[in-house]
This record gives sequence, structure tokens and C-alpha cells, in this order.
Amino acid sequence: MNKLTVKIDDLVDGVVARLLQEHLEEMQLYSPQESIHALDVAALRHPSLTFWSAWVDGKLAGCGALKELDANQAEIKSMRTSRRYLRQGIAAHLLACMLEEAQDRSYRTISLETGTNAAFQPARKLYKRFGFKECGPFGEYTLDPYSTYYTRVLE
Repeated sequence: MNKLTVKIDDLVDGVVARLLQEHLEEMQLYSPQESIHALDVAALRHPSLTFWSAWVDGKLAGCGALKELDANQAEIKSMRTSRRYLRQGIAAHLLACMLEEAQDRSYRTISLETGTNAAFQPARKLYKRFGFKECGPFGEYTLDPYSTYYTRVLE
């Protein structure tokens, strides 16, 4: 893989919007609509969110967002790797950037929701590798057979 660049993104690039639309469409393959918690571009522009995109030689490789839930807790949203860059460390690099930002903001915990389908196994392995532990629903989430929740205490 060539040079990876990660930047805070304003979500005006159509390439990023297409990746996010692909993400939303794929979630529909694994979960009923009421169990899909992925955000669209408009929701990702909310001031409580910071959105990053990852690029390899000018091509979009992945994205992710950090949502402030309160002064002590943040949530990871919309983690997605472009198909072309799967299993090349893009998500791990983005996750490391978001964890560093969360620590810089002095959050005490960072949490996330992901699916239970086998298609989400690589994501669950990644989160566990980064020290996330399974937990119950947080924030506005409720128990859902299509969701798994994770959290990590930041030091």
C-alpha cells in the first residue's frame, strides 16, 4: 500500500457520499431498518461529530466519525473501508486516529455499536484488538438482537 493520508473531512466530496451510501445499503442486507444505526451524510454533518476520511494516492480508502455523547463519552460512527482496501489496515489506522483524538478531548470512555451478523466479525475482531469490551446498550440504544455494543475506558 502506498502513502495513507487521513484528514478531517467536510463531507462535500461526492466520493465520500457514495461510500457512505454504499455503507447504508449494505447494512440493509444484514439488519431490519429499525436496527440500522448508520448515519447518512446530513446526520454526519451535525456539530457533535468529527468525520475523517482516509486516502491512498488520491483514492478514498475509508472513513469514520467520532460523536460526542457528553463531556466524558464519545461514540464511533460510520466506520467503513472501501472494498478495494479491505484487510489493509485502513480501519485500524482510522480507529487509532479517533482514539487519539478522544484522548486529546479528555473523554473517559469511547463506545460503539456494530452488527451481530457474521459480516461484522472482522469489525468486532478489530475493536477487541484495540481494547474494546462488550457492554450493554449505551446512550439512546436499546437491546437489539442485531446489535453488539462495545466500550473502552480511555486513560
